Amino acid sequence: MRPLRFVALGDSLTEGVGDPVGEAWRGWAALLVDGLSDGPDTSVEFTNLAVSGAQTRDVLERQTPAALALGPDVVSVVIGVNDTLRCTFDIHAVAARLDQVYAAFRAQGAVLLTACLPDPGAMLGLPGVLARPLARRQRAVNTVVHALSERHGAVHLHAAEGVWLTDRAMWSADRLHPGERGHRQLALRFHALLEQEGIATGDTPSAEPEFPAPTRSASLWWLATAGTGWVARRCTDLLPQLLTLAAAEVRHRARGTSARLDVSASHAVASALAALSVAEQPDAA
Repeated sequence: MRPLRFVALGDSLTEGVGDPVGEAWRGWAALLVDGLSDGPDTSVEFTNLAVSGAQTRDVLERQTPAALALGPDVVSVVIGVNDTLRCTFDIHAVAARLDQVYAAFRAQGAVLLTACLPDPGAMLGLPGVLARPLARRQRAVNTVVHALSERHGAVHLHAAEGVWLTDRAMWSADRLHPGERGHRQLALRFHALLEQEGIATGDTPSAEPEFPAPTRSASLWWLATAGTGWVARRCTDLLPQLLTLAAAEVRHRARGTSARLDVSASHAVASALAALSVAEQPDAA
């Protein structure tokens, strides 16, 4: 029997940022691998195509073709946060890309893993006027992921909720990526869902870290070097627009019309999903 093939797609979360092993990142997907095997007679071929900074466009245009060529039995697609951090954010485009990606893997018969994610503004502890626009965007992405996961029969993890999000021990120094303990929680939760489906028949991933947590000085050094660069690269195009969004928040709050922003975001999500439904109808034209 050929090995079970597990391919992971996504951004820095799936790449494993926050869970260093030697000079490389490991992450939740790698921690899940052993749980997919039921013993020495079953091996797992694991390929991690996730890249830090990736958006839904990168997953559709670059990672998906490479993954399809591998003929995966199980594929994870966890993506969307970086889209919310860009001035090019468009929930219609995000929905259309994810729909194509999910459909492509399901057409091959692969088990599809998806997840909704917490909003970056809350994790970073940004002031409300800056955090609310990001939260609104992340809610929109999560709503789309929820709907499309159900449509395509994905194994979906609700990772945007739960007490674990407020446990500082779960997170790395940058507060955006899980530490080893947090990555292990994601692996555990995915394993539990796959076990219910009869897919994960191997050992449950351990919840306890294999390595000691980074010291405070090491965490500060990471933030001052790699972490600062990571934030700077993502703020180049986001910051001007984020200030514009914040100004809109202030204006609407002063007028007592803040609810309009939420209503507008909800309408955009509904429109994006409706457009996909119409496109599926052969006589839509």
